[in-house]
Amino acid sequence: MPYVTRTDDVFTLLLGDEGVELSEANPENRFSPDWIDAVHARLDEIEAQAAGAPAALVVTATGKFFSNGLDVMYILANFGELPAYLDRAHTVFSRLLTFPMTTVAAINGHAFGAGAMLALSCDFAVMREDRGFFCLPEVSLKMGFTEGMASLLRSRLPYQTAVESMTTGRRYGGAEAVAAGIVQATASEADLVAEATSRAAANAAADGPTLNKIKNDLHAPLLTALAVPTPTDVKFG
Repeated sequence: MPYVTRTDDVFTLLLGDEGVELSEANPENRFSPDWIDAVHARLDEIEAQAAGAPAALVVTATGKFFSNGLDVMYILANFGELPAYLDRAHTVFSRLLTFPMTTVAAINGHAFGAGAMLALSCDFAVMREDRGFFCLPEVSLKMGFTEGMASLLRSRLPYQTAVESMTTGRRYGGAEAVAAGIVQATASEADLVAEATSRAAANAAADGPTLNKIKNDLHAPLLTALAVPTPTDVKFG
């Protein structure tokens, strides 16, 4: 399950299991219900530990995957719960979009679907230069986007990049993601977390409540869309 480390003023939320490169139960860091709950719990802990002191957050993982998105096996086994499950996934995006400190995604590997949206929910993103893709494969999977997800992508991507990524399922490597305006920089595997940490630390002194208000105001239409309940007739596959 996700866990937290800390270097000076910068917390790091790692999306997998501590002590192993890939989680045995969830090796692709998919949005299982338990994983979603754990992410919220770790973010609660970070806020409590920061307690008004200078702080910033890096979100990353280890191994081949940053996050491979929705938990397809859970969905297929619990199809009647799909609307509630998607609503719960939306809360992760909203939580990061308004988190009361600067957030930087360090995309260490594949970021697909909801995993790509997770990265976009951070203020900034740095991607590994030599491995891993940013991809929205929903069109190939015959899945639509929820209102909240579509709004997130429209809000956080340059418009033509949103068109291309959402309608073609293109896979963007690190350099391509920078050129498309998806991420702000790339780094080597060895330097990725350090680069993200440096970027986060540069704004660690920003006041948390002030940042929270600015982010709520900045993302107000997007947050409204993410709060819209998913229709009961939502399609999957």
